[in-house]
Amino acid sequence: MNDCCADACRQAPKSEAERRTLSIALGLNAMMFVIGLAAAIIGQSAGVLADSFDMLTDAMAYGLGLWAIGRSARLKARTAVAIGVILWLLGAGVLVESVRKAVVGSQPVGGLMIGMAMLSLVVNVTVLRMLAKFRGGDVNLRASYICTRADVVANIGVLASGALVLATHSRFPDLIVGAAIGIYVMKESMEILSQGRTALREEASAEMP
Repeated sequence: MNDCCADACRQAPKSEAERRTLSIALGLNAMMFVIGLAAAIIGQSAGVLADSFDMLTDAMAYGLGLWAIGRSARLKARTAVAIGVILWLLGAGVLVESVRKAVVGSQPVGGLMIGMAMLSLVVNVTVLRMLAKFRGGDVNLRASYICTRADVVANIGVLASGALVLATHSRFPDLIVGAAIGIYVMKESMEILSQGRTALREEASAEMP
């Protein structure tokens, strides 16, 4: 067996493991986006809405990550940049929606917020543990890990705000957490963008004569 074939044989199981992990993560996050969006509309919660869009962003990131497996390093880096841009836009949208609710008013349901946050936290911790073994891998797997890590922080925030809404009967804990999640998502997107751009620069430097 030549060296090229040996390399391919060593890489195949890893790619298959990555593909299986990302496929499971994609399915779980797509499901949680649908559930979370419905809960956010029913419960009038900016925090749950932010959490559901976080799930959508992750589903998109996992889908792009699946597509990038086995492709060139340059294409993987460009995919990571695309994930970062999408994540930033969704974070900005959540921030704008939180401000809009602060102006027009809302009546978030604290119990529903807590229930959704706990369910989302279980899903995200499960996915994070699955991705942990790949966080030292290529730029897209690192981006997926960062997205999920951000979701865990968001879940904890929604859980705390739901408890405060129940305790104080005020909508402002929900609005504050919704805005904070939006800002945090935007911050995480900048980390992904930075990694993607660094990878692109490294590829460009490697190709220079």
